[in-house]
Amino acid sequence: MDAAFFTKCVSNHIEERVLKYSEKDLIKQCIKGKARYQRDLYDRFAGKMYAVCYRYAKNKEDAKDILQETFIKVFANLKSFKGEGSFEGWIRRIAVTTSIRHYENSIRKIDTRDIELVQEGSVQETILSEISAQEISSVISNLPDGYRMVFNMYAIEGYSHKEIGKELGITESSSRSQLTRARKMLIGLLTNPEKQTMTC
Repeated sequence: MDAAFFTKCVSNHIEERVLKYSEKDLIKQCIKGKARYQRDLYDRFAGKMYAVCYRYAKNKEDAKDILQETFIKVFANLKSFKGEGSFEGWIRRIAVTTSIRHYENSIRKIDTRDIELVQEGSVQETILSEISAQEISSVISNLPDGYRMVFNMYAIEGYSHKEIGKELGITESSSRSQLTRARKMLIGLLTNPEKQTMTC
């Protein structure tokens, strides 16, 4: 049997098995500790959550570790999900929080003094708006931890600076400053690809 065809068959089988159960049924059975359903829940959301973790992580290895820790927390806290709002959104929130905690010790070490704040609608905004999301994602991992967290939370997840400050244990002004520095650094990395191999 052709390897590609076999892989496709396995993938289709997993997809059919996962979609056979509703989220409500999966959650109910997972709370009971049924391994088969836990695997189904993981298969349903792991791909999307890995993408979230990878965006916050420094590398693939860290992303995998964060993903594993995320699902440990998901299964441990399933009883706390009240069915209000999106279940995927609930898992995504755990993934974001887990990512933040993974780098918590280094986030607050970012020096935010003497950062030049820029006005809305500046050249930075124009340049970033003209660059594809894929291009930006490819260099986000090169940002220092604090900048990477703030940029992801603000520009991609839609958190406010007040929410970011609360999650990261920093002030709103520090969040704004780190976002400004993150944007500047992204512009530099995107316009000078050779810098992407350097440690920020």
